[in-house]
Amino acid sequence: MPPVSQNPSPMQEYTRAHGRVSEEPWQKMRLMLDGALPKPIEFYMSSTEVDAVWIHFHGTPHVVYHGALESTRRHIAFACVQMGAGSAAYETPLGSGTFARLLAAVRAEFTACSRIWLSGFSAGYGALRAALADDGVAEQVDGVLILDGLHSGYRPQGRPLAEGGHIEEEPLAPFVHFARRAALGDARMLLTHSEVFPGTFASTTETADYLVKALDLPRRAVLEWGPLGMQQLSDAQRGKLRIMGFAGNSAPDHVDHLHALSHFRNELFAL
Repeated sequence: MPPVSQNPSPMQEYTRAHGRVSEEPWQKMRLMLDGALPKPIEFYMSSTEVDAVWIHFHGTPHVVYHGALESTRRHIAFACVQMGAGSAAYETPLGSGTFARLLAAVRAEFTACSRIWLSGFSAGYGALRAALADDGVAEQVDGVLILDGLHSGYRPQGRPLAEGGHIEEEPLAPFVHFARRAALGDARMLLTHSEVFPGTFASTTETADYLVKALDLPRRAVLEWGPLGMQQLSDAQRGKLRIMGFAGNSAPDHVDHLHALSHFRNELFAL
């Protein structure tokens, strides 16, 4: 699939609350891991007794660290990796064995690490695809959280489903494979999506629909309040796989998913 950029709707919306994580100074322990990626990775942790590592791709770091550290009692080291705009900025550098080398460096630094958790927001799904496309890496991953960021192309290119186009299936294959593992209880996977419609490539709603159909998941319509004033519209679950759909086609609706990371992280742990 050719590289696609993330183009959430620029529309503003004021009906829902759109709560935001406040920026605040960090007093937690910090460790810099150099050499695994083009630039050092900064890990934060609340304890030296680290037995798990969580790596998040794309998003304002203070939001990720706040959600990760301030609301968990687990001994986890958290990192937020920023590599640019568009999914290719994450997928290309992390392919060709780079992700495997990253995990090897992580395990060498955190020798007691027994679990690896990955998450991505928006364009960060490119990094997750690079990870899950590598069988050796995917086998090491205990859980994946995808925050309003699973996309694919249309075939023919640029022709949406409503105009007779089809979703490109190959880019979604690594996610389908991992989702099957989660549905069987061998891993955990939580995917959230909004109603943002990019137009030139498949939306997170359309890719979620694809996963639901590919795995024949039971899905129910709901109308419930979610975190930060979000409104949940659908829920599909089997085993340790869950897909949650939320209202909204505006930029704030998209960003809600990142600021609610701590909530969805707890939902992933609960699977």
